Parts: sequence; structure tokens; C-alpha cells
Amino acid sequence: MITWFRALTQTWIAKVLFLLLVLSFGIWGIEDTVRNLWRETAVVRMEGASIEVPEAQTAARRELQRVTRQLGPSFEPEEPLRRAVAMQAVENLISERAQRLEANRIGVSTPDAVVQEYVFSIPNFQSGGTFNRLILDQWLRQNDMNEAMFLQLVRDDLQRIQLIGAVRTGAMAPASLTNAMVRFEREQRVAQVAEFPLLEAPEPEPPTEAALARFHANNPDRFSSPALREAAVAVLTAETLADQVEVSDADLAAAYEARKSQYETPERRDLQQALVPNEDAAKAIAAAWTANPDFDAIQQAATAAGGGALALGDLTRADLPIESLAAAVFATPAGGVTAPVQSPFGWHVMRVARITPGITTPLAEVADRLRREVALERAGDLAFDRANRVEDAIAGGATLEEAARRYTMTIATVKLDAEGRDAEGLPVVLPVPAAARQEALRAIFTAEMGRAPRLAELRQAEGFMAVELRAITPPALKPLESIADEVRLAFIVDARRRFQEEKAAALLGASRNGASLADAATAQGAQSERMGPFGRQPVAGTPGLTVPPELLPAIFNLRVGEATMVPTRNGFAVAQLLEIIAADPAADPAALANARTTLMSQSADELEAAYLAALRDRAAPRINQTLMQQVVP
Repeated sequence: MITWFRALTQTWIAKVLFLLLVLSFGIWGIEDTVRNLWRETAVVRMEGASIEVPEAQTAARRELQRVTRQLGPSFEPEEPLRRAVAMQAVENLISERAQRLEANRIGVSTPDAVVQEYVFSIPNFQSGGTFNRLILDQWLRQNDMNEAMFLQLVRDDLQRIQLIGAVRTGAMAPASLTNAMVRFEREQRVAQVAEFPLLEAPEPEPPTEAALARFHANNPDRFSSPALREAAVAVLTAETLADQVEVSDADLAAAYEARKSQYETPERRDLQQALVPNEDAAKAIAAAWTANPDFDAIQQAATAAGGGALALGDLTRADLPIESLAAAVFATPAGGVTAPVQSPFGWHVMRVARITPGITTPLAEVADRLRREVALERAGDLAFDRANRVEDAIAGGATLEEAARRYTMTIATVKLDAEGRDAEGLPVVLPVPAAARQEALRAIFTAEMGRAPRLAELRQAEGFMAVELRAITPPALKPLESIADEVRLAFIVDARRRFQEEKAAALLGASRNGASLADAATAQGAQSERMGPFGRQPVAGTPGLTVPPELLPAIFNLRVGEATMVPTRNGFAVAQLLEIIAADPAADPAALANARTTLMSQSADELEAAYLAALRDRAAPRINQTLMQQVVP
């Protein structure tokens, strides 16, 4: 039998079976690689480049954060909006790739030294006038970026400035267009205006109880209590976890050293400078200045030598851009004069009039505050870890209260309306940072009854929040007896409004039948006033010019003799156009120059948009709509 098996293994059938066995085990070991071998991983394919799903997801998250900050608390990141934001993020990446391809095609490059110089010059990354790496690192963390991504972003931006700058220089503003714009903006009009304020309406008859009840019932939106929601709100922030973080003395000392520039006030020196074109003159001035500190005499000597002298004031070493000059100045005692120092500007001689010593705040004075800062930073990292555990606990069947107790979340049950007030109209305290209050209200009023709570990151504050909706109280018409005075006042205001609206409408009808508005107003016993000339945007405070702002758009759409009526913040207004005063562009060179600047800027914007569209078309991007679903944040 053994001999038979041994002979069988030498046949081609056994060898094929053995090869298949080896291949199956090999593929089993690299199952993921084989499975994804022909699977598409790029959400966008374009000529010469591609955009992978992880990069698009990161860009979409960043874009959603930007849009949220821009639109403020009223922004509702619902699913359609999230899809639109994701598409915008992908379009931005496509535009960046297209510009990068064009820059490579025509040979535009940005050396590493230029990128570094630009980054070091960004004010937001500086502390005490010098670049601070810690600030940059913090910014990168906040924006979900690494250093390579940031440097590529800067490089792309610098290349874009070169590409777009060349295109924008071709913007033009034709004289015919600038003249038309000035004529439109500077045109003035004169109108007859009659106003009907509500406060000037006669006092209406007091409403009967039946009329009051009918008015109350017919206006439920005005006299109903708001919809209330009862919800449990659980919050996890660095503030709530900071007390659980221990910061050792060694950690505190390391943090102090890393941030020492924040606790140092640099030495300052009150400087006077003489700048002359040659060394001999500089030496003579240095000698004279050392013998006699009279600055007026030095100014005269410097001027005679073809230069000048100036009091520079109180400066730090960082304020002196020439290192050799800074070294000389800060090695000179108070009242001393430096030896001549040469620079590209000439020969400098400096006198140190006064020295203000630098001050370093010791660790002992800032220890408590610094310890708290370090604890909050570490608590922020701890909050992310806890957030994942809370999600797992809720997914495993734990209630929100159980997860909150287990992971030290702040939790509260609130009942409030969409404005954050209770049934009595008083503000309700929410267990969230003040900056996230509106965000919490939106979450409560978009939550669905019976849906398991989800932990979401607070966009307006560092932390996480979960909401569990427990009850909804719909709006209800308040009893008339409890708000009788409020209903009576609203009834009277409505009666005044109807009275003034009818008077204004009658005047408008009379002026449209061929009579002038002034005559029709006199016949009706109403006041009217000739106003103007005024422009589309009258200057506030102009004597005698009180055109209601609601009237202006309507007046500039009228022909001479036509009338219009609009509601205003105080009541109603009726106006009839009397005269149009055309503008003469040639008589207003300042307006022409302003119009030319505006039109050139708009033309440049249009050229830039057309150029970017052409680059996109050339790159021919192909978006994978299936993978786009994974990009939506």
C-alpha cells in the first residue's frame, strides 16, 4: 500500500492536486489582498491622478466642520446637506489635482525653502514674533491633518497663486461698462411720500367678549404654548474628565519648558541710530557720540555725512532684522555706543539709551494654571477613548444613564422648547458648554422618538454629546382667560393696522387714477412730503431725507408718475415718483475709478472660474458614485 501511494505521488494528477492545495493555502493567507486585487479604491480617477477614499473622507469631514463654523448654530447637518458637503469636498480635491497637474505640465514649481519660509511667516503659528512648532502641531490636530498634508496644501496654494495670478492679470473693465455702472449707481430720484404709522391710527372700539374669543380662536399660532420636548442629555468633555487626570511635577516642568516663551518678556532696549554711507564717517560719529550723548549733534553730523539719525524707540532683539546689528546692540551696556556695523543699507552706529530687563515668570507662579491646561489637554485625548467605550456600551444594550454613570458623563433630563425655555418661558440650563448650547438644542429637536441615542462630537466645543428623546408635548392653545390682556392688545394693534392699510390703499388708488399723490393726500386729509433727490443707498443722517428703507427698491422700479405702496416697520407708506436725475460719469472721476476697480475684480473672478473649469475638463475626472457613499461624513 505504501509503495502504491509513493508511486501515485509521482503522477501528474497528484502533482496538480498538490499545486492546487498550495495555492489554496497561499490565497487563504492573503485573502484580503486577493479579494481587493481588482476592487476599485479610488473615488475619483482622472488623467494623471486619482483620489483615494480615505483622503476624500478626511476632506469631507474638514469641509463639514468649516461649513458648520461658517453657517453657525442654525446649520442643520442633515443627510442631503452632508452629501452636498461631501461632493463639494471631492470637487475641491479635483480642482487641487487639476491645478497641480497643470503646474507640473508648464513647469511651475515651489521649492521647499519657499514653502518653509511661507509657513514660518504665518502669524497664527507665531509666538513672540517667532515661529512656534507647538502651535502648528495643535492646529494640525484640530484640523485632522498631518504635517505632510499641510505642507502639500501650502505648496498647492503657492502654485495656485502663481497660476491664478497670471490669469487674473488679464481682467479688463471697458469704458462703456464702467460708465453704465456709474449711471446705475449714481442715479437719483425725487418722490412724493405719504406715511401711515400705526401709532397715528385712531383708537378702535373696545372688542366685545365674543370678538375677543373669535380673534383668539382664529390665531392659534400667536396664542399657543410652544412645542416642548423632554430629553436626557449626556455630555463628555475634557472639563468633566480633567479632575481624573494626574499631572506629575515632572510633566509640569516639561510643559513649562515647552511653553517657556509664553512666560517670558524679552529684554527691550531704547535705541538711537545713525546711518551713514561710509565707514570713516561712522567711526567719527561713534567717537563723537561716545564723548557726548547729545542726539541733536549726532543728527547734524549724520546729515552732513550724507546719512541721517533716528530714534528707533523700545525694541527687542527680534525686532532687529540684521543679526550682526542685533548682536552689537545687545552686547552694549546702557548709555553705550556700538562700533560701526555694516549692512546692505550702509554703516550703522547705535546708542543704547535705556535697558528694560526681560522678565521670566517662574514655574511656581503659573503652576496651578499650567497644571490645569495640561490636564485639559490630556483629558481631551481621554474623552476620545471614553467616547468609543460609551458607543460600545450603548450598542451592547446599556441605557444612556448606565453608560453615563460608568464613564463619568454629565447627564441631565430637560424639558424645553426650541428656544431653550421651559413652559414658563424661563431659560433651561443644559449640561453642555455655553458655545454648544444651540448645537444641543438642534440635537434635541431633531432626535426621533424611540431611536437609540448616539454619541456625536460637539462641533462648537471640544467634547461629545448624546440625546435620548423621551416625550413630546405638542403646541396647545392657551386659555383665553389666562392671556386676555395679551389677546386684547393684539386685537387693537390689528385693528389699527387694518385702518391704516385701508387709508394707504385708498390713497394709492386715487394716485393711480391720474391725480397726483400730493393732491390725493390733501383731499384725504393725509400728510405727504416731497423727498429727494436720493440715491439707491441714501447716506444715513442726511437732513430732510427720511425715505422709509422699505420704499427704496420699489421707487427705483417705477416710471415717472407711477405710484406704489409697501408695508413698513411702523405701518404703511405710499410713494409716487416725480423725477429721475441721471448721473454724468464724466463729472465723477472717483466713482468711475471705483467702478473700474469693482468691475476688474469681478472680471478677474470670472476669468479665474473659467480657467479652473477648463483645467477640470482637461483632467476629465470620473467620480465613482458607489464609493461616494463612503465619503459622506
